Amino acid sequence: MAAVRRTGDFVFLAFLALSAGLLALTVHWAFIIAPIEAQMGFVQKIFYFHAPAAYAFYLGATGCFIGSLLYLVKPTDGRDALARAGAEVSILFGLMVLVTGPLWAAKSWGHYWTWDPRLTTSMLSWLIYVAYVVLRSFSGDGPGERKFAAALGILGAANLPIIHYSVRKWGGAHPEVVTGKGGGLQHDMKVAFFIGLAAFTFFAVTLMWARMRLELVKSRLARAEEDAVDLGLDDRTET
Repeated sequence: MAAVRRTGDFVFLAFLALSAGLLALTVHWAFIIAPIEAQMGFVQKIFYFHAPAAYAFYLGATGCFIGSLLYLVKPTDGRDALARAGAEVSILFGLMVLVTGPLWAAKSWGHYWTWDPRLTTSMLSWLIYVAYVVLRSFSGDGPGERKFAAALGILGAANLPIIHYSVRKWGGAHPEVVTGKGGGLQHDMKVAFFIGLAAFTFFAVTLMWARMRLELVKSRLARAEEDAVDLGLDDRTET
């Protein structure tokens, strides 16, 4: 058991180091190597963080969905921890998307926000995960609260396909740069984008892993305290 724990710690530290290295490489490639785009200028470099953050947001939401669904099938602390970690990661990277997106829009569209289909559905999903975390933080940690939060986690994931296909179905001003419909990417721009994608992927997984470990430790500690109280009550009853 100790050997397994040491192996898990080593893998976690490896993921953490890889995430840090890839994030540093993303900054270097995006700001030093990738050329400045002709129309957007320096502001275009937001893309190398905005798009990977959106992908990491999807990863967190997927983790929340899987953990929530499995928890409703068979409740365990591990599944609940996965759902909660996924929701928190979604909030972090969703906030990054909602901050960097308007900065891009101010240069591209002339204003920070429009009720574009993708922007609106992204904000709606982010608010669902905020509601999930608020519910878990202030409503208690009983089985009923966990199940209600799990249902909310599933609801948040149901909105993800709507975000992805909103531009195709309802139009809007949001570009599809990677597919080429927004102008495409030069070679060094593509390299910067894919490095950023890898960096944010490993970073999101590492954060979810860390939060899961913390939640599992908290759950074990809570159960140990409950057992200690029960034993104390039993001792007083016997005396």
